[in-house]
Amino acid sequence: MLGPSGAGKSSLLRLLCRLSDADEGVVRFEGADVRDLDPLELRRRACLVPQLPAPVEGTVADNVSLGPRLGGREADVERALQGAGLDPSFADRHPERLSVGEQQRVMLARALALEPEVLLLDEPTAALDEGSRDGVERTLAELARAGQTSMVLVTHERAQAERLADRVVTIADGRVWG
Repeated sequence: MLGPSGAGKSSLLRLLCRLSDADEGVVRFEGADVRDLDPLELRRRACLVPQLPAPVEGTVADNVSLGPRLGGREADVERALQGAGLDPSFADRHPERLSVGEQQRVMLARALALEPEVLLLDEPTAALDEGSRDGVERTLAELARAGQTSMVLVTHERAQAERLADRVVTIADGRVWG
């Protein structure tokens, strides 16, 4: 989803995972009205990666395993870290000692640990320098090539949308174009 700041891109992601509910109309996930789905189960299936990293207290492994642990299962921390482009040695580190780019990858690993059907990516590179942005984009491109998880990426950069997306939908003034 491509559009300027304030166009409604992040709001749409929030609707998709029921962090907000629509005032009117229907948002569907696999044909079902999201309001008819259990919000926690929906968020495990369609997992939001926020624009700004929001690690919880503890190690990287604690952060990555949080969702599965809350769901009553074990997380494959090493696999999730590798899927997010991080070495498994990051597991014992503390997120507050990582760069913002590394923290963003921890957020991606936390989402991947849930093995979601869909990743909802809210400007995942907005706070990153060029090198970190390129690294996260490479990771997302590899995930897309693997084809195991669908992605909805929100960005205000047309070039990024063209690099990462199969289809670009433009949002302006709260309306969808294309």
